[in-house]
Amino acid sequence: MGDTTTGSCLCGGVRYQVSGDLRPVVGCHCLQCRKTTGHFMAATGAKLSNFALTEDTGLKWYRSSDTAQRGFCGTCGSTLFWQADGKDYIAIAAGTVDGDTGLRTEGHIFCESAGDYYEISDGEFRVEGGGHVVPTPE
Repeated sequence: MGDTTTGSCLCGGVRYQVSGDLRPVVGCHCLQCRKTTGHFMAATGAKLSNFALTEDTGLKWYRSSDTAQRGFCGTCGSTLFWQADGKDYIAIAAGTVDGDTGLRTEGHIFCESAGDYYEISDGEFRVEGGGHVVPTPE
C-alpha cells in the first residue's frame, strides 16, 4: 500500500492517518472481538510511529483486559482500534480504512472461539490461540 492511508468512523468524529504500509488483514475470532463487532474482527495494523489521529472528538477507549484497550467512537459506535499495552503497533479495523485498501486477509487467530454459525474456510493460516503470532508491519 505505502504512502498515506486515511480512515474514520461512520460519523467522522474519529479520523486517522497512517504513513507507510499497513499489515495484511487478520481475522480475530476471540470472544471479545466477536462481542465488540457482532461477528469477528478483521484488522490491519500499523506501527504507532506511523499512526496519527487527525480527529478524536468521538474517540473513547475501553479497557477490555489487563493487557489491552479498544478504541471506538462514542457517537456512532464504530469499532476502530485495538491496542496492547507497551507494544509499538495498533490494530485498526480494516473496514474503517477509506477507499480501496489493496490489503488481503492473511489468516485467522483464536479460531477455537469462532462462532458456531460460520466456518473459516478461506485457506489462510489458522491459529487456535494468541495474537502474539500476528506480524507487525515494517
